[in-house]
Amino acid sequence: MAAADSDKRFALIKENLAEVLNEEIIKKILDEGKHPKIYWGTATTGRPHCGYFVPAIKIAQFLAAGCDVTILLADIHGFLDNLKAPLELVMHRAEFYRHIITTMLKAVGVSTDKLRVVLGSSYQKSPEYVMDVYKMASLISEHDAKKAGAEVVKQTDNAPLSGLLYPILQVLDEQYLDCDAQFGGMDQRKLFTAAKEWLPKLGYRERAHLLNPMVPGLHGGKMSSSDPDSKIDLLDPPDVVAKKIRKAHAAPQVVEENGLLAFIEFVLLPAARLRGEGEFKVERERDGLEPLVYTDIEKIRQDYKNDVLTPQLIKPAITRELNALLAPIQAAFQASKEWQEIADKAYPPPPKKEKKVKNKGTRYPGAAKGQEQPKEGAAPAADGATKAEELPIRPGGEAAN
Repeated sequence: MAAADSDKRFALIKENLAEVLNEEIIKKILDEGKHPKIYWGTATTGRPHCGYFVPAIKIAQFLAAGCDVTILLADIHGFLDNLKAPLELVMHRAEFYRHIITTMLKAVGVSTDKLRVVLGSSYQKSPEYVMDVYKMASLISEHDAKKAGAEVVKQTDNAPLSGLLYPILQVLDEQYLDCDAQFGGMDQRKLFTAAKEWLPKLGYRERAHLLNPMVPGLHGGKMSSSDPDSKIDLLDPPDVVAKKIRKAHAAPQVVEENGLLAFIEFVLLPAARLRGEGEFKVERERDGLEPLVYTDIEKIRQDYKNDVLTPQLIKPAITRELNALLAPIQAAFQASKEWQEIADKAYPPPPKKEKKVKNKGTRYPGAAKGQEQPKEGAAPAADGATKAEELPIRPGGEAAN
């Protein structure tokens, strides 16, 4: 394979990444004309939202660069992380993730022939894997395990022991999934550097690590599945998408921590390039002006800083492009009865709260049990009546909760 082709493939692999650890491992494989094997794992706990387009676009670029990609649906990891979801629910969600992530990749037009989706529990309960967990647990200190998982595992006072196992499993997955590199966010950097040190302790080879930047959500912070206003569900209809983007925080002329500009940079522009279009268009018909057409994020940032590109102009453009990305995903969901049934099992509606009927008692404070309130005009009870009248009574005569 020509050096120029190898460099082109490596440039696509590296595009928009914050950091690459041990990049020489990937370069060597490319120079030999082979296909790097990359794995990305996701714990199947919450519901995937549009923030998942950030890793999905990178995975699409890895596939376009000729890499073999494994997506790990980490059901056991999800259970270990402070029991974020019951194990049965995690299993249903893993199936939901499989459907939605593969459909997301197809939505940007890349072939999934070199994509493999693996369920963690399919190999993490094998005798060989469990024995390696024991071995590594005997070699790694509690301090190092906590440090490795500090930004990945939920931290609490008196945390369960499972949180210490989580990073050990993720490190071993590199060996058992037979990858050359692991891909993840910058929040996993401590875990990735631990993997470089821990795997050789068991005689396994060191891997490369590809780190995505932490991308701000629509309100400038992290996009969260637990905050409905900070994220857009992948199955949200177009009008709901438009409403959420209209509400997104975007200060004029401020590019730092701007979730809308970040979404263009890490999702919409790369997706356009993968589809062979390579541009982001902003319509200005309402102002009687020609559309603004962009092919790189630096020009978008510059125009935004100079107030050429405003939140009022950029939000409709993002809405249009995002809905175009979501359309094939939603069409696939509507066409699959199986997927719809999985969604109902994975994300059942919360149980309706039963309305508690207040026990109002006799409505006569101080009355003995079973004693009814005297009818109007009747003589007061001999015992307790005077004392009851001295007690403060809330409006309506009801006792405080």
